[in-house]
Amino acid sequence: MIKFLFKGLLRDKHRSVIPFLVTASGVMLTVVFHAWMTGVIGNSIEFNARFSSGHVRIMTKAYAENSTQSPNDLAIMGTDTLTGMIAAQWPDMEFAERIYFAGIVDVPDEAGETRSQGPAMGFGIDLLSPGTAEADRLNIRASLQSGRLPSAAGEALLSKEFADKLGITPGEKLTLVSSSMYGELTMYNFILSGTVDFGTTALDRGTIIADISDVREALNMHDAAGEILGFFREGTYDNEQASTVAEVFNSQYSTAEDEFAPVMTTLAGDKTMGFLVQYSGKLQGLLVLVFIISMSLILWNAGLLGGLRRYGEFGMRLAIGEEKGHVYKTMMMESFLIGLFGSAAGLVTGMVIALYLQNHGVDLGAMMKNASIMMPRVFRAHITPETWYIGFIPGLVSTQIGTMLAGIGIYKRQTAQLFKELEA
Repeated sequence: MIKFLFKGLLRDKHRSVIPFLVTASGVMLTVVFHAWMTGVIGNSIEFNARFSSGHVRIMTKAYAENSTQSPNDLAIMGTDTLTGMIAAQWPDMEFAERIYFAGIVDVPDEAGETRSQGPAMGFGIDLLSPGTAEADRLNIRASLQSGRLPSAAGEALLSKEFADKLGITPGEKLTLVSSSMYGELTMYNFILSGTVDFGTTALDRGTIIADISDVREALNMHDAAGEILGFFREGTYDNEQASTVAEVFNSQYSTAEDEFAPVMTTLAGDKTMGFLVQYSGKLQGLLVLVFIISMSLILWNAGLLGGLRRYGEFGMRLAIGEEKGHVYKTMMMESFLIGLFGSAAGLVTGMVIALYLQNHGVDLGAMMKNASIMMPRVFRAHITPETWYIGFIPGLVSTQIGTMLAGIGIYKRQTAQLFKELEA
C-alpha cells in the first residue's frame, strides 16, 4: 500500500510538490533560525566574556566583594605559582592574568613640562609572551587605528579619541601617574606604539593598554594580578563544566577565614554577565518557540488546504464504494510520506546552510564600525543537538494535524450529496 501511495504522489505533482516544498522550506527556515540565534547570542556572550569576566574568574575574596572598583591593594599574590598549578590541573583551559587600574596620563613637551594630560583607566594584559592569545582574544589587533601593537617593554596603546584629545601620536612619550598596590604614588614612562578604537564611549574617552609586566613594574605589583581569567580551549562556555571546575578549585584553594585567599566564580555567577547569560537563554528560547509555532501554523494550514482541495477526489472514491475509513487512512499515509520526505529534505538543506554559517559566518563589521572591540565583527551560527530535531518534528507533526482536520470532512459527506455533486 505504501509503495502504491508513493507512486501516486510521484505521478500526481499537484498533490505532492507544493506540500513537499512548503514543508521543506518551513523545516529549513526553522533549522537555520535556531542555529543562527544560538550562534549570535552565544557569540555576543563569548566576546564579552573574553573582554571582562572569562569563563571562570579567580580573585581574592576581598577583591571579589569590590570587583567593580578593581582594588589592586586586594590583588592576588604569587600568581606565577598559582597560574602554573591550575594550568597543569586543568590542561583543557587557558588562563590569563590581568590588572585593571586607573590614573592620569601626562604628555610632556620638548622641555619635559606637561603639554597635556587626562584621567585614564587601563588594563595590563599579556602582550609580549611568545604564543600569547590576549591581543587576538580581545580583538585588539583588528581594532588598531594607527601604529602597531607593543613589541617591546615600555610600549603602550591608547584609545584613539583619548590620543587625539592629548595631541599625541605613535612614537611619542607619555607618563602614567597612578598609585601602587601599597598606596604609593607612582610614575612610569611609556612610548605610544599605537591607538585603538573601542566603539564604547566610556572606554574611548580615556583608556591605556600595556603589557602586564610593565603594569606590574609601574604599580609595584611584582608576581601579583588583580584577576586570573580562565577560558575553555573549545571557545564556548559550558556552565556545567565551569561549575565543576569552580567547585574543585574553591575546595582546594579557598578558606573561609582568609579574605586574601583566591576564590573562583563562573560566568553564570558573575554579577553582570550572569544576568546576561540567563536572560539570553530565555530570550533565545522564546524567539525560537515563537518561530516554531509560526512555522507550525503555516505547515498546518498547508496540510489543511491540501486536504480541502481534494474533496472532489474523495467524493468520487466514496461514490464508487470505497469506505470512508480507508480513504481517511490513505490520506493520512500520503500526508505522512510528504511530511517525512519534506522534513528530511528541509533538515538536510537547513543543516548545510547552518554549517556554512558556522564555519564562515557573516561579517557585519561594516554595520558596526563603532563597536570594533566590544562586539565581534563576524557572527557565526552554532549547531547544537537540538538543531537536528527542532525543525523536523514540527514539520512532520504539523502536516499530519492539518491533514487530520481536513479529513474529518470525509465522514460528513452524504451519498445523496455526492451524486448531486457528480451530476453537476
